[in-house]
Amino acid sequence: MKDNGRLMVNTSRREFFRGALGVGLVSAVSGVSRAAGLESGASMPMALGPVVTDWEIRRAKSLNGRKAAMYIDDTIWIFRDLTRQRPKSMFDHPLLGALKEAHERYGLKLQFNCFYRTDMFYGMDEFSLADMTDAYKSEWQASKDWLRLGFHAYQEFPDYPFINAEYSDMATAFDRIHGEISRFAGEEVFTYALVAHWLPVSRDGCRLLKERGVKLIASTDGARFAYVGDRSALPYGHAFRVESNRKKETALYRRSAYDPALLSSACAYNHLMTDQADMTWGTFAHVYDRSLGIGFKRFRNGPMLNLCTPARVRDEMNAASGSELLCIGNHEQYFHKEYFAWQPDYAEKVLVAAKMAHDAGRDFIFMEDTM
Repeated sequence: MKDNGRLMVNTSRREFFRGALGVGLVSAVSGVSRAAGLESGASMPMALGPVVTDWEIRRAKSLNGRKAAMYIDDTIWIFRDLTRQRPKSMFDHPLLGALKEAHERYGLKLQFNCFYRTDMFYGMDEFSLADMTDAYKSEWQASKDWLRLGFHAYQEFPDYPFINAEYSDMATAFDRIHGEISRFAGEEVFTYALVAHWLPVSRDGCRLLKERGVKLIASTDGARFAYVGDRSALPYGHAFRVESNRKKETALYRRSAYDPALLSSACAYNHLMTDQADMTWGTFAHVYDRSLGIGFKRFRNGPMLNLCTPARVRDEMNAASGSELLCIGNHEQYFHKEYFAWQPDYAEKVLVAAKMAHDAGRDFIFMEDTM
């Protein structure tokens, strides 16, 4: 996929899965179109009702005006760099330094969503949060009003790690990440607004997260459809993730996506129907699930920075300018030169988004503040 002549991020991943699974991109997209009823004469898949049925809308009463939030997913390499390079200050790391500049100039507050360890996809040089130095704990503590760390996943692969998660598996992943962050940064730095890797989380996983103190989970949203065993309905081998240990709430949904192959994606318990999402998206409100005692909300309504040029960042910030809450996403790995899809304008895009939010009169908050 290309945008304004720039190679977008999933190209190399697509090539990998094409070779590993014997599934060509063209046939994958064609299969998605068939499953979504997009091809001429295709039969529509069986529509499903909502998975969250006992719910109410709750709104953060302490917030007013217009706000912005930003998060960075897939975070692990900065911890590796800090541990191995040992700069005098953690903000001597170029990514953390760029974020500090955005904070000092534009009031940025940011949530890193963290992996427990690096993935073997990139080689055998493993690093985990258990290896992370606590030498910067005082700096993490001093920065906790604008810089937080949260749970994301154990590692980058497989995709959809929690879509059919057992309670015990979610407990292991969450406790390891939470425990290490508490050790090297302090419990006060941990955020209980959670963005799971690829988003879907099983009901058992959501139940565990509630018991661990999580208040708000990022959700998928849209029309929901049954998965009937047609593996061409999903790209990149994702059908195998749906089928493995499948839970009764696991299904398909239609979404908008930078990558057209993902127009049909998989969803789990933390899924909102369109009407539920529309009442909360871009606002200080969330869907409160009374059966579990936890909140769900579609977080991002602004740009995903790693999928945009600086010009497109501006366009998408302007498109969301009327919202009460403007939430911006990003992924860590695109900052690093050793990554196959390194983006030299990564820091520029962060600064562009932060400045636009600031100049529009928005104060930055954490997503946890919307509870």
